[in-house]
Amino acid sequence: MNKYFVILLLLVGFKSFSQDLKPDAENAVVSKNAEFPGGDSAFSKEFLRMIHGYIDMSKYAVNGQFTFLFDINTEGRIENLNVLPKVKNSELFIEDMEFAIKKVKKKWKPAMQNGSPVVSKKVIKINFTSDHFDHE
Repeated sequence: MNKYFVILLLLVGFKSFSQDLKPDAENAVVSKNAEFPGGDSAFSKEFLRMIHGYIDMSKYAVNGQFTFLFDINTEGRIENLNVLPKVKNSELFIEDMEFAIKKVKKKWKPAMQNGSPVVSKKVIKINFTSDHFDHE
């Protein structure tokens, strides 16, 4: 009988020390992702328009999907561009892509956290097709 009483006390004791998992309104983090006016597809269209307008794509063997990784700073500008996969003349290709990205006139609306703008990462995938192939 004493054994059952001890087990009952342990179960009741553990229940009273359990954590309250209700969200605390004071510690809640309100965040919003960076946005381009018109969305990611509008950015991709505008970016491709700048590429075709300012960059000679025949210098590069770019066919298929490329991933553009970059930061959106607190002012809504793009920084730290990286392009994957790497291609022949990757450094020149990335420089040209940075030039084309700077030609996009509209700014991003920066990500927000607790009502303040913060730097955020963005990933955009774009398909390239060209008549130029690398034959090495």
